[in-house]
Amino acid sequence: MTLSPAVSTAADVGSLALTALASWSSLLLVVRGRVVPGWGVSVGLLVMALVLRWALTRMGRRADAAGLPRKRAASARRASRLLIVAAVLGSAWGAVDDLVSEAEYHVLRPAGPGGCTAVVRETSFLVIGNGEAYAVGRTGLALGESASWTVDDGYRPVGAGTYELDWGRGGGLLRISGTSTDPVVRGGSADIDCWW
Repeated sequence: MTLSPAVSTAADVGSLALTALASWSSLLLVVRGRVVPGWGVSVGLLVMALVLRWALTRMGRRADAAGLPRKRAASARRASRLLIVAAVLGSAWGAVDDLVSEAEYHVLRPAGPGGCTAVVRETSFLVIGNGEAYAVGRTGLALGESASWTVDDGYRPVGAGTYELDWGRGGGLLRISGTSTDPVVRGGSADIDCWW
């Protein structure tokens, strides 16, 4: 099977663009109750994009050179390199952020209507604790955070169990509680709505 140079180039650059976008976005994936952070998803996508690139090359159609005008082939090579660098930097940034802020991910139970699940990422740095809530639908993918909050003294309310999650027909409501010495200073509630 051979692909036209334009299709090969589009597949190569498109897969790398998706990877770079994923590496800089706030998405996450839940697989069998385990959270894969956005940087982990983008590393997986980058590996798949590079395997695709290798396969296209092995098929005898260099995705960025074969049959394309010289100027377009050079532009495709530059774009591919820039997208690879962007994906690697975004993934590294996310991994370092999780490491430095000692990120913890929690899949909250019970799940809501239609399998909607609330996932929380909690971090702390110096004397501030932060949290983000994500709504994860049947696909296992959260495309961005639903809400965020800040707590004094690096307190992690979900890890400590000081939260409430109530489900209704329209979705869920997550309420975060601090303590008298570690209050919630910003945010404190999140609507969990899985529309996909």
